[in-house]
Amino acid sequence: MRYEIIGPMVERFDEVLTGEALEFLVALDSEFAARRVALLDTRRARRDRYATGQLPDFLPETAAIRDDPTWQVASPAPGLEDRRVEITGPPDRKMTINALNSGAKVWLADFEDATAPNWHNVIGGQLNLIDALDHRIDFTDARGKSYTLGEDLATIVVRPRGWHLVEKGIVVDGRQISASLVDFGLYLFHCARRQLDAGKGPYFYLPKLESHREARLWNDIFVFAQRYLGLPQGTIRATTLIETITAAFEMEEILYELREHSAGLNAGRWDYIFSIIKNFGQWPDFVLPDRAEVTMTVPFMRAYTELLVRTCHRRGAHAIGGMAAFVPARDPQVNEVALSKVRADKQREAGDGFDGSWVAHPGLVATCREVFDGVLGERPNQVDRRRDEVTVTAAELLSVDKTPGQVTEAGVRANVAVALRYIDAWLGGAGAVALWNLMEDAATAEIARCQLWQWLRHGTPLAGGGAVTEDLVRSMLAAELTTVTEGREQAGRERAEQAARIVEETALGEDLPSFFTTSAYARHLGPTRKPILAAAA
Repeated sequence: MRYEIIGPMVERFDEVLTGEALEFLVALDSEFAARRVALLDTRRARRDRYATGQLPDFLPETAAIRDDPTWQVASPAPGLEDRRVEITGPPDRKMTINALNSGAKVWLADFEDATAPNWHNVIGGQLNLIDALDHRIDFTDARGKSYTLGEDLATIVVRPRGWHLVEKGIVVDGRQISASLVDFGLYLFHCARRQLDAGKGPYFYLPKLESHREARLWNDIFVFAQRYLGLPQGTIRATTLIETITAAFEMEEILYELREHSAGLNAGRWDYIFSIIKNFGQWPDFVLPDRAEVTMTVPFMRAYTELLVRTCHRRGAHAIGGMAAFVPARDPQVNEVALSKVRADKQREAGDGFDGSWVAHPGLVATCREVFDGVLGERPNQVDRRRDEVTVTAAELLSVDKTPGQVTEAGVRANVAVALRYIDAWLGGAGAVALWNLMEDAATAEIARCQLWQWLRHGTPLAGGGAVTEDLVRSMLAAELTTVTEGREQAGRERAEQAARIVEETALGEDLPSFFTTSAYARHLGPTRKPILAAAA
C-alpha cells in the first residue's frame, strides 16, 4: 500500500510522522477501513428506519449478555482508579500544561469536539502530548506569562475523532484515512511505552459510538495494535461515551465487547441531546424546548443517566458524569450563581452513584472535587454501589414528550448566535470557544443548528406568540453576522460569511445533515496542496 502526506511538514512534525508510525497507520487502515465503512452504512440505514417511524429498543438477540450476571470488565488500570474530577480540552500547548496542572485526576485530551481538525492542530496536538510525557513542554503567551508543568499531573486520556470523520492530510492508496485511526494510532505508537514507563498506560475515550458492533471494531483494533507494537493484551483501556440514543440501548453490550479493555462509560450529555434531535427531529413528539431547559433532571435524561450508573456498577465499571461548561467570569456575582448550579449538578451526579465528572475549565476543578470528596471520602470510587433498584424501560429512554419548557424567541436567537460564532471560530482553528461564560464545542453547536432545523420543520410556536419561521431565523442570522463582522478585516469577514452559509446549509435546508463538521471540514479545513511526501508501506 502507498501512503502520501498532503499536509505541510513544519518544524518537528517529522518527529510525529515517522516512517514507522506511518506504516502502523497503513496497517490499521488495511485491516479495518472496510469494516468502518460498512458500519457507517449501517448507521445510515438505521436512521432511515427511524424516519419511517420505527423506534429503537433493547436488542432481543443480545438478551443473554444482559441477563448473564457473571461477567465483569477489567479492573481499573493504573492512574484510572480514582476519576472524581476529569477536565476536558484540546491538546494545544497552553491547555496541555494547564489541564495537567489543574488538580483534576484525569485530562481528556480532546482531538474531537474541542479541536478544530486543521493539520496544525492534529499533528501539533500529538507533538504536545509527546513533549508533555517527556516533561519538556512549556509555553509563553503574548503577555510574557510562562507556563510549565508541575509535579502532580493528571492522567492523560485521549479522545480521537469519531468514525464519521476522515483525515485529509494522510492518504492511503488515494483514500483519505480514518481520522479515528490517525488520532489513535499516532498517540499509541509514540506514547504507549512512554506511559507504561511512567507507571500508567495508553488510555482513550471513544466518541459517538452507535452500537456494540462499533465497540467490537474498536476492541479488535486494540487487539491488533497491541500485537503489532508488542504490548501486552489489555494494556489499552477505553471509556466509551454514551452520547447517542442508539448506544443507550446497548450499554451492557458495549461494555461486554470491550470488557478486557473497558474503563467504563461516560454520560456525554450534549451529544446525547443532539442525537435525539438528529434521529427523531422529524416527529412532533420529539420537539425539545430551549436548550437551557433540557437539563439532566428532565425525564428522558434522568432515565439515561440512571441506567448508565446501574449498568456500569453491575459490571464493575466506572460511571463518569457529564460536562460542567461554565467559564468563570470577572463578575463575582455571576460566578456565585453559576458555581452554585455547577455544585448542584455535581451533587446530583455524586448522589446518583457516578464515580466522577467532567469540567471544562480549571476554575471548576475545586468545586467538582469538593462535591465528590464529600461522597467518596478516601475511597477512589463508588463502583460497589450497585443501584440494583433502578429499572429503565425503552419508553422512559424515549420520553422526550415529557420534557417541560417552551421555545422562546430568545432561545432561537441564542441558537443562531452560538451556531454562527462557534462555526466561525472553528473555521479559524478554535474548537473550544467561550461564549457568554459557557464553553461551547462542536456538540453544542450541533444542538443549536439541529434545534433550529427541528423548530422550523414543525413551525414550533413561540412563547408569547408567533412561531419559528425561516424569515425569523434568517433575519436573526443576518443581524448576528453584522455584529460578528463589525471591525474585522476582509479575511475575517469572509470567514464569518462562510460560517453563516454553513448554518444555512445545515439548519435551514429540507434535510438535516448528520454532522456539520463533515462537509465543513471537506470544504474549508485541512490541507489541500499536492502530496509532499509519498512512500510505499
